[in-house]
Amino acid sequence: MSPTPSLTYAESRVALLTQHGKEGVIAPVLDTALGCRVERVAGYDTDLLGTFTRDIPRAGMQLEAARKKARIGMRLSGLPLGLASEGSFGLDPFAGMFPWNVEFLIFLDDERGLEVVGVAQGAANFSHLLTDDWAAAEAFAKQAGFPAHHLVVRPESEDDPRMRKGIAAWVALEAVFAWALAASASGRVFVETDVRVRAHANPTRMDNIRLAAEDLVKKLRSLCPSCGTPGFWIVERVDGLPCEACGAPTRETRAEILGCLKCPHRETRKRADRQYADPSRCDSCNP
Repeated sequence: MSPTPSLTYAESRVALLTQHGKEGVIAPVLDTALGCRVERVAGYDTDLLGTFTRDIPRAGMQLEAARKKARIGMRLSGLPLGLASEGSFGLDPFAGMFPWNVEFLIFLDDERGLEVVGVAQGAANFSHLLTDDWAAAEAFAKQAGFPAHHLVVRPESEDDPRMRKGIAAWVALEAVFAWALAASASGRVFVETDVRVRAHANPTRMDNIRLAAEDLVKKLRSLCPSCGTPGFWIVERVDGLPCEACGAPTRETRAEILGCLKCPHRETRKRADRQYADPSRCDSCNP
């Protein structure tokens, strides 16, 4: 009998290597949906793998960093199941104008030889200011949601190695601003939002990590109809949804192909939410 989605990882212990409070948003999602027990693993400084404050560059791509982090947690805990989260920041993929956050949450299962990745993305509270004026810094902090969202301060520029991280109180911010101003040869101070993922440091990013956990759960609860392996999910999207005006195939998705991570089983599922594409998406109607 094939396993049911709710029982595949029931009572299993899952290692999560983190030092920034990610277990607070990841564990409730996975524990409730899968019946597992996510356990925080300590004893390793994950900042050694890279920081968003640029004092330690990240080696490798985002997914590689998450995979390495999960492996370290599994090794330290001795568990065959591991989790790790890794984020990236840039500009939004639509207009290329606004700060954007992409979060990966990787799940490694050495018992079944699986790797499944939950993904979420959205607007980010990721901004900075270069100023010589405390009033401007104060206004920036308020706009950034300080002190719920913590700040980082440096003299001179974003590349100055001298910095104060995790600033979370107005008195501390004013004192650090004065320190940076005095230490700056140019008389300017660089202030930026702290995007490290302690729950109390950047709630906006933690929301995206929670959404990545929810995406991961959907994938882990989707079992292959043939062999029962978790992670039966989309491996390819097929274009060609017909235009509502002229009927020509468009670049809109008309079907999704789901595949198993272990066996050759594949299924094609037609798009269920709509039968036709908007004419604005049609190359024939809008060449």
